[in-house]
Amino acid sequence: MTSEGLVGRIQSVQGTRSQVILLGNPDLRVAAIVQPGGETGIINSSSSSPQENNMVDLDYLSGNSAVRPGASVVTWGEGGVFPAKIPIGTVVDLRVKEFGLATEARVKLAADIGALQEVWVMTP
Repeated sequence: MTSEGLVGRIQSVQGTRSQVILLGNPDLRVAAIVQPGGETGIINSSSSSPQENNMVDLDYLSGNSAVRPGASVVTWGEGGVFPAKIPIGTVVDLRVKEFGLATEARVKLAADIGALQEVWVMTP
């Protein structure tokens, strides 16, 4: 993570180097909660245009979701991978999916993935 928020998860360690899967990678999903409101979902890679840097999708929100643009998204803490309340980003907009049965939010990441120079590694 950085001082702004979560950037990814360590995938492997070899000697003095680590390989990190960054948020936005299809192989990394993160349980998230929206504040205020407490709705939960899963952070996935963005289905938006590849030109939109630092955007991910928050999937599996209900069809009648009360999430609104500007809401904060943080780690939920469920699943045992990430502790609760690490900043992920801010909701930009929402899209109705699956004939109104689900909602997906686009989230702008708090950390600028493209400008990373240093990160902190959290251990359990």
